[in-house]
Amino acid sequence: MLTGIILAGGANRRMNGELKALLPFGGQPLIVRQVDRMRILCDEIIVVTNDPKSYLPILDRSVRIITDFHTGYGPLGGMHAGLSLAKHSSVWVVGCDMPFISYKAAELLWNRKREGIEAVVPLVSGNLVPLHGIYDRECKTKILPLLKKGETRVSALLGHIFWSELGDEYLQKNGVDLKFISSIKTMEDYEAFKHTVKTGM
Repeated sequence: MLTGIILAGGANRRMNGELKALLPFGGQPLIVRQVDRMRILCDEIIVVTNDPKSYLPILDRSVRIITDFHTGYGPLGGMHAGLSLAKHSSVWVVGCDMPFISYKAAELLWNRKREGIEAVVPLVSGNLVPLHGIYDRECKTKILPLLKKGETRVSALLGHIFWSELGDEYLQKNGVDLKFISSIKTMEDYEAFKHTVKTGM
């Protein structure tokens, strides 16, 4: 099976102090929407956050809520914690600000990873999207040296592992709406995205 990891850290400086993961989206908190989609493929879901108390009343007990092992290292630090505690060898990693995550895309990425690759990342409009990738749990061993150098970006990991991309043409041909890579950075993004909600991804 597959482990799903949602990285729910960050200061949310451009969101008026609001936690992006808890914003109402399609009639439910955004993170609950993400968990529902992940459950289609994942029998284990982990949320990595520096504020567990905010999520305990929202998420059911089947979701594991953990904190960073090494604080202050952004999404890469959160990914290290999640991979370290994942029970499955393949792990789907997303950011908590992504309202349209796609289990269809994740399944295609996972299928490619089974060819013996350490990670598979979407490539959309010429841009890599590391936060919607499928990673091998053992990538955690490559992350720790990067954290010790002060690295915080998930993309930095790609220079140290055997990975492949999956292009937008292939994804679209297999029924994936490319909106899955969208992320909420500002309140303006949130207002725009919440008016385009679709139930099936």
